[in-house]
Amino acid sequence: MRRKDREMPAEFAWEVVDKCEWATLATVDCEGKPYCVTLSIARKGEYIYFHCAEEGFKIDCLRRSGEVCMTFVGDTRRATKSFTTAYESACIRGMAEEVSDTEEKIEALRLLCVRHTPANMANFDAAVKGSLARTAIWRVKVYEITGKRKVLRSE
Repeated sequence: MRRKDREMPAEFAWEVVDKCEWATLATVDCEGKPYCVTLSIARKGEYIYFHCAEEGFKIDCLRRSGEVCMTFVGDTRRATKSFTTAYESACIRGMAEEVSDTEEKIEALRLLCVRHTPANMANFDAAVKGSLARTAIWRVKVYEITGKRKVLRSE
């Protein structure tokens, strides 16, 4: 990382992953062109889970090469008296793979729902029963994580 003064430890980066509203997944297509998409994610240990349809451009890219990069943004704040922004972010590199085990798929969906729609968990079992067969679950095994933060000087 070029700006060592903004570099944060891995523990901080994991905290950003855990509190971000969404993440951006980056990969390459079959022609080697970059492709990225935003996702709702949940984490368990060093795995990041997301759900999607069973087919589509993103799936084609991931099946071609599971090598991915993901970015996460935590808290941000625009300065009022200067042209800058306070932020915290994390970036990971990892290997994406489709989850085929039914129990792991359900657990991943539970993690996603607890994180993003906790007030609706009473309906979880019925929703899974109605959609599991047409829902793909992918996990990214993280092998590198970095964190970064910029703090504003007093304004």
